[in-house]
Amino acid sequence: MTKLTNRGPSGTQLRIPGPFSAAVEASGFVELPITFRHAAHGGGLPPHHTDPFDRILVAQSVTDGLTLVTRDRAFAPYGVPVIWT
Repeated sequence: MTKLTNRGPSGTQLRIPGPFSAAVEASGFVELPITFRHAAHGGGLPPHHTDPFDRILVAQSVTDGLTLVTRDRAFAPYGVPVIWT
């Protein structure tokens, strides 16, 4: 699926293989860009989850009325709709 590769002091690089991207698109999924509204909401969330990316997911769930699919129980205190895996 998705692979993060270490690039030394410059950080990480995200690589998504072409066939995976095409399969996701063909399944009817669409990209969900991160907006200023998401960032503002995420910045105001209580610190139940310390991962900033996961806090953005919570913000997107709240502002856009989306359901998260995860096994990470740190999302529970936010009270967002979750399908637990």
